[in-house]
Amino acid sequence: MLDTPKIDQARLEAFATRAMGDVTAGYTGVMISLGSKLGLYRAMAGAGPLSAKEIATRADCADRYVSEWLNAQAAGGYVAYHELSDTYELLPEQAMVLANEDSPVFIPHAWNVPASMWADEPKALEAFRTGKGIAWGEHDERLSCGSAAFFRNGYRAALVPQWLPALDGVIEQLEAGIAVADVGCGYGHSTLLMAEAFPNSRFHGFDTHSGSLDAARRNVGAAGVSDRVEYALARADDYADGQYGLICFFDILHDLGDPVAAARHAARTLAPGGTVLLVEPFAHDHVKDNLTPVAQLYYSASTMICTAHAISEGGHLVLGAQAGQARLAEVFRKAGFTHFRRAAETPFNLIFEVRR
Repeated sequence: MLDTPKIDQARLEAFATRAMGDVTAGYTGVMISLGSKLGLYRAMAGAGPLSAKEIATRADCADRYVSEWLNAQAAGGYVAYHELSDTYELLPEQAMVLANEDSPVFIPHAWNVPASMWADEPKALEAFRTGKGIAWGEHDERLSCGSAAFFRNGYRAALVPQWLPALDGVIEQLEAGIAVADVGCGYGHSTLLMAEAFPNSRFHGFDTHSGSLDAARRNVGAAGVSDRVEYALARADDYADGQYGLICFFDILHDLGDPVAAARHAARTLAPGGTVLLVEPFAHDHVKDNLTPVAQLYYSASTMICTAHAISEGGHLVLGAQAGQARLAEVFRKAGFTHFRRAAETPFNLIFEVRR
């Protein structure tokens, strides 16, 4: 008969508290999404202390619901509560995260991603039991819009002012005019940012998800740069050969079923002297070094989304969202590239310069 394991009470309480904190975060995400979509954060931004009724009036919402929502936000530290005046305030730092849609740390739209993961739980259960994949387009529609919105502001803050200048000679080429491929462009935010900054170059976005491409075309039309941007439905290993001076993979290579084939196609379609810009989720090379909150987010998303899509494409090499520099470099080495350099990094991304 097996002995009952001895329980460390302090360790049990600490872990149970951590687990309850994660459950609370899930509840909080719903409140954040409601606050954003109802305009409650915008109603509070820059207004100083307000009563629940004043906030409800500003947002055209029912004050009893708003009062309960505000207490949930105050309990979580998402708004400040002033006891003497019974008012609530969205502090400037909180507004950067919750109300300013152009802020690089704006977070509400990101909650669409776990919402889609919950909606897709039946598909994930089947995938775990059968080993089948789940293609990007088979997920709940909140995945594509949530992912696009989440990445948009990070790219806006870093792509043109930091990442492209970190690549040797690429800014000068873009200013003079080259063809650029954005592989796995999604809603086209990355393509659009480059097109706005470099009017002499021409930009080609490729994706396998037609719904995302429709959104990308709308975004480009609204920005007035349709003269230098075009989108096409294509896989990462069969898009048109444009002899591109720059080929970009923004947070997409690890989603592919055959990343080596994608890298080989990039080698074939890259102009002499051209560069590959590879942006991937931040990760170290070994699991033991990736046991962090950021990696927890990435591994979780990878389980439901990235790994599942790669398997749906045949799963020749399923990198996952925490591939790390060594495995990514090996992909391009197998494809015939000889130059692979980490050009920049953020807490959330690794940025590589790759050349033949």
